[in-house]
Amino acid sequence: MRRQQILVGVASAALLAGAVVQAQQTQQPAPAPLSTPSTLDFVPDKMPFSNGYGAPIGAARAQTLIQAAVAEATKRGWAFNIAVMDSGANLVAFLRMDGAQLASIPIAEHKARTAVKFRRPTRAFEDAVQKTDYKYMLSLDDVIASRGGIPLIEDGKIIGAIGCSGGTGSQDELICTTAAALVNKP
Repeated sequence: MRRQQILVGVASAALLAGAVVQAQQTQQPAPAPLSTPSTLDFVPDKMPFSNGYGAPIGAARAQTLIQAAVAEATKRGWAFNIAVMDSGANLVAFLRMDGAQLASIPIAEHKARTAVKFRRPTRAFEDAVQKTDYKYMLSLDDVIASRGGIPLIEDGKIIGAIGCSGGTGSQDELICTTAAALVNKP
């Protein structure tokens, strides 16, 4: 009988200890303060990426941007697909350089479309996924989380976007930034 009481006591203590450990493991950490920009609960004072939409870029100007991108890519020995969308996310101009990979055709268009629709460079999405682990970004319609899409902003209004694809993300971004500099003035 005494032995049974000891076993029941030991078993009860083990169950209690297990319950305490489980409770400690399931406790949620305290939420980060709203003043920490790296949290999803951060509330900025101003709306980011709030440039309005302006008159759409025209075909001649879009071709000028493509030629600037081609010149930079040619200088470096790279082959790219380059797309320019207007402020309504409609394709205005496109060029596939000789030797550019076929898979990059829709990617260049997607980057330009994302940059104009979301009013920000596509690098913002890449950074959100890679640096802050905000994987939910990948669930948003028409997002591409890869560098190489740049909005075209003139007089504070978005007139379109350029998207480049065919190289690494940094190469894509460099070619697009070079061309976008014809419109985007500091």
